[in-house]
Amino acid sequence: MKSFSRRDFIKQTAMAGAGLTLLPSALLSKEKDPAKVRLGFIGVGLRGQGHLELALHRADVEVVAICDIQQRMIDMSKELITKSGKPMPQIFSDGPYGYKKLLERKDIDAVVIATPWEWHTVMCLDAMNARKYVGCEVITGMTIEECWELVHTSERTGMPLMMLENVCYRRDVMAVLNMVRQNVFGEIVHLQGGYQHDLRAVKFNNGKDPYGGGVEFGEKAFSEASWRTQHSVLRDGDLYPTHGLGPVAMMIDINRGNRLTELVSYSTKSRGLHDYIVKNAGENHPNAKVGFKLGDIVTTMIKCARGETILLQHDTNLPRPYSLGFRVQGTNGLWMDVNNSIYVEGKSKPHEWDNAQVWLDKYDHPLWKKYGNDASGAGHGGMDWFVINAFIEAVKRKTNTPQDVYDAVTWSAITPLSETSIRLGGETVEIPDFTQGQWMYRKNEFARSDDY
Repeated sequence: MKSFSRRDFIKQTAMAGAGLTLLPSALLSKEKDPAKVRLGFIGVGLRGQGHLELALHRADVEVVAICDIQQRMIDMSKELITKSGKPMPQIFSDGPYGYKKLLERKDIDAVVIATPWEWHTVMCLDAMNARKYVGCEVITGMTIEECWELVHTSERTGMPLMMLENVCYRRDVMAVLNMVRQNVFGEIVHLQGGYQHDLRAVKFNNGKDPYGGGVEFGEKAFSEASWRTQHSVLRDGDLYPTHGLGPVAMMIDINRGNRLTELVSYSTKSRGLHDYIVKNAGENHPNAKVGFKLGDIVTTMIKCARGETILLQHDTNLPRPYSLGFRVQGTNGLWMDVNNSIYVEGKSKPHEWDNAQVWLDKYDHPLWKKYGNDASGAGHGGMDWFVINAFIEAVKRKTNTPQDVYDAVTWSAITPLSETSIRLGGETVEIPDFTQGQWMYRKNEFARSDDY
């Protein structure tokens, strides 16, 4: 989708923000055993197929429609559906706007959106206007204007928007959340996280190997490489902040008694993607002449209303092992995932790390204790099961989603704000209050129930 058409859409569908109120905590009722959730899938590429497969395994879900513009992805999805033994859903594959026909179906309760980033906002807006619950892959808004439109539309229609940020449900992260709530680390002072993941084989793909390989991107490439790499050509900022920010935001009550107030971002020079092309295809390959704007490492420091600081890093273009770089530090100790270590004053030997696993086992979150076996085998160590389960349970009960529209846009907004800060030479940029003051009165109920 071209950027000008997306902006035109936003302007044409803009809603006045004055007078809008927050979504209620319970939209209609809390019935415990409603009928099946009827899902539609917009985008069934590799990520969408992961969500589709989880939905097909559930007895409380009926997949009634899928949509994608690539026949290869439709065919792969049909194989999953046939293998599951479930009825074949209606298939929409007639161009980029075929999803609008899917949304016309009155029997769809909710949609899962897993398309390229630039389509997320317009699809979320259309889905909420069609009175569907929306579960959208990271990220939801690419500009501050888009973020506000998502908030206003969700408030006006009463339809929840949940960004499917799965790392909030990672087992060690939830154990640490449990520890934070039980004051193991004392008062939290500083947190860190990021997206530190070598994605060079994802950003370049020869169109044959679904798991990477080659140095092509754009129209010649397969899956994410066909669209994601172009963002590295055109943009310089933290392009994927939510894996690091979402989990730590829940630990310090962001949008629920606390909020993000300002940030400053810096980026390094760009070398990693060019070097990858040269190493794998030589200096004469056409892509070796492409200039990549995205700095190899983007660092963002965020200030919070209660005085905490959060450090985020985006690091996807250099050789490295995977790590989200979590650090949660308080007046009584800290956890660091990169070395799998915890230190608690008065419990640990002075100046020596404890192996984190002993602590994580002790404080294993009730959700994982209850549903760990159900999540076994699901993507990303089981946390994909939890995020989809949370979304589906909210639809079934007609309640707001545990990660809501305010979370979705607050976490997504880091990207355009970091781009602005970098463009201005590292100036401090204010972070909008998308709750319009209601953060002071909202309670943090995320993952407090053992239901979902």
